[in-house]
Amino acid sequence: MTTDATNQVPARALALLPLLVFLTLFLGSGLYHSLIGTDFAFYQIKAPVAALPAIILAILLYKGQINSAIDTFLQGASHANLILMFMVFMLAGAFASVSSAIGSVDATVQLGLSIIAPEFVLPMLFIVAGFIATAMGTSMGTIAACAPIAFGFTQATDITPVYAIGAVVGGAMFGDNLSMISDTTIAATSSQHVQLRDKFKINVWIAVPAAFLTLLVYAFSSHDAQTMTSQATNLWLILPYLVVFVLAFSRLHVLAVLTVGILLSALMGLIIQADITLLKLNDAVYAGFVGMFEVALLSMFLGGLSALMQKEGGLHWLIAQIYRFIGLFKVGTQRAGEIGVCCLVIFANLFVANNTVAIILSGDMAREVAKEYGLDPKRVAALLDIFSCVTQGLIPYGAQLLLACSIAKISPIELISHIYYCWILAIFAIMAILFGYPRLKEPTPA
Repeated sequence: MTTDATNQVPARALALLPLLVFLTLFLGSGLYHSLIGTDFAFYQIKAPVAALPAIILAILLYKGQINSAIDTFLQGASHANLILMFMVFMLAGAFASVSSAIGSVDATVQLGLSIIAPEFVLPMLFIVAGFIATAMGTSMGTIAACAPIAFGFTQATDITPVYAIGAVVGGAMFGDNLSMISDTTIAATSSQHVQLRDKFKINVWIAVPAAFLTLLVYAFSSHDAQTMTSQATNLWLILPYLVVFVLAFSRLHVLAVLTVGILLSALMGLIIQADITLLKLNDAVYAGFVGMFEVALLSMFLGGLSALMQKEGGLHWLIAQIYRFIGLFKVGTQRAGEIGVCCLVIFANLFVANNTVAIILSGDMAREVAKEYGLDPKRVAALLDIFSCVTQGLIPYGAQLLLACSIAKISPIELISHIYYCWILAIFAIMAILFGYPRLKEPTPA
């Protein structure tokens, strides 16, 4: 057993076992039922139920009293980031449910069909999600606002839901990665002691080409067969979504944006739709809450589980093994050092299922790697942010995919392969490491 000198936490490989138990039950069950042809294969065993044995095992493995283990679990489950996620889940569900009940989603889709050719729907969804995420600084809020519309397009055309939702998630991760007010950007630059603009100058040369190639993939993909003709609709019903999109660029908190969207949707419903009553709106809001209960509960369970495993040194053991591995390479080999930094944040993200927390946990070790291998701190900050967003956008138990899949009623495993941007971004980032790209000139001293 080793000890992490920085955090004074005993590093124990055994502490990772609960996460493996959860993944075996959740993913294993889904894969098994997929193979035997069961409908809704990944919903046969509910994810929160699969998390319970893992939580019990983590408490039993805890080196201390059970009461102390439970307190640690509760602290992790009630972390500020998780409470924010929980509220986003609830309000996103309510907004999607109310806007759908009053016909706002249908109206927005019909307007889109009247002005956008079906073959350009996917590029449009990616671009809109990217702009909103850049403005809001959060992929979660972006998915909450855009996924219902994306799913609506799949109901009016022959576009398969995984393509449309994949475009939204990809655009959300693109904007979140580049946004100056994103938690991941702030965490990455703070951990490496660099300026936001310096990290952006490196990041943009990797992320924008990846986004451009993603748009080309969507533009040349055929998704326009058997499309439906747009129908006339009341444009006032589009107002809730229009206001939400505009507010996204005002730097207003995502919870406030979603609340305004719910209230405006309710008001439009009462004014325009004769069959909408306060009682029906009440039912729609509650239905939205219920629809998000599973994913919200799972997020809290995983937050508490992650806290237990961190306290027991599971993550520190994992990071120590990665650090030991890259130490086998010759000191001064920059590619090896950058690959090591990427591995640190990737495995931390897999462990905690939160890209911001993953950057914070791996940031100090990444800074040590940067010093030992002579890495540019600006590149390290950019790589931390890029690979945390790539990982977060592709893990089936991450909040982003859980939210998107809850709205569209699809499997997270099925969605992963259709989030083209994250895969393309990973390829561009790896190429940037191998070829030392981009090479930016240092400013000349005055």
